[in-house]
Amino acid sequence: MTDASDQWKQWHVRRTETVSAPYGPLALTGTYWFEEYPDGRLPDIPGIWTPDGDAVVLAAGGGDGLTVDGRPLAGEVRLGADTGPVADARVALGERRLVVLVREGIWGIRDFDPASAARRAFRGIVVGDHDPRWSVPGRFTPYEESRTVRVPNADGRERGLALAGELAFTLDGRELTLRVAREPDGGLWAVFADATSGNGSFRFRFLYPGAPDAEGRTTVDFNRAVLPPCAFADHFVCPFPPPGNTLDLAIPAGERALHD
Repeated sequence: MTDASDQWKQWHVRRTETVSAPYGPLALTGTYWFEEYPDGRLPDIPGIWTPDGDAVVLAAGGGDGLTVDGRPLAGEVRLGADTGPVADARVALGERRLVVLVREGIWGIRDFDPASAARRAFRGIVVGDHDPRWSVPGRFTPYEESRTVRVPNADGRERGLALAGELAFTLDGRELTLRVAREPDGGLWAVFADATSGNGSFRFRFLYPGAPDAEGRTTVDFNRAVLPPCAFADHFVCPFPPPGNTLDLAIPAGERALHD
C-alpha cells in the first residue's frame, strides 16, 4: 500500500503541474463559435475568421500581430482543427495561443493566455487522501457497436457522447457499472457523478481507467478521479454524465474542487 500511496502522491504532483502549466486549462480565457459571429470578427482577437467547409479561413493584416507556424500573417491562410498540444497551436498572438476546434461540424476558436486571471489565482486542488478502499478491480464489456447518447454540455448545448461499453465493479460492497468511452490509446474514460457531487465535490468528475486486458480486466481507481476542464475555466464544453453514471454513494476520493 505504501508503493500505491507514493505513486498516487507523484501522480497528484504531476497533475497539479499539468493543470497549472502555461497552456493548461487554467489559461483558457474564451471559446468562440464562429456561427455566433457571422462577420468573422471575434472579441479581442484580430483578423477575420470564416468557416469554409472542412476548414477555417483566417485573413489578417501585418499589423494585426498574428503569427501562423511562427511567421507573421499578412494575407489569408486555411486552417484545420488543432489536435495537438495547445502550445503547438498554429496561430499565436504574442504568448496567447488561438486553438481552432470543431464540434459536430461547428467551428470555433479557443483563446489560451498564460497570463489569465485564473492561472494567477490558482491555489491548488482539493483532493482526498489516498485510500486503497477506492481502488478496485473492474471488468469492461464492450458494446457490439459504439453507442452515441445526447447529453447536456457545460456550455448549455447538447452534444453526442460516444460510448464503447460498460465497466462493472464492486465498490463499498455494492455492484456498480459505468458507461464508458474509449480513448485513442485504448484506455477508458468515464464521466460520472456521485453523492458528493455539488456537495463537497464539483458537480461531476472524470475517471480514466487503464486499457483493459484481453479478458476486459482493468483497475477502477477513484483515488485518481479528476476534475473536468470546465472546473478550471468556464469556457470548456465538458459533457455531463450520461444516464446511468450517477452513482448513489459518496466517493470522497480523488480531486474534489479548487482551493479557494
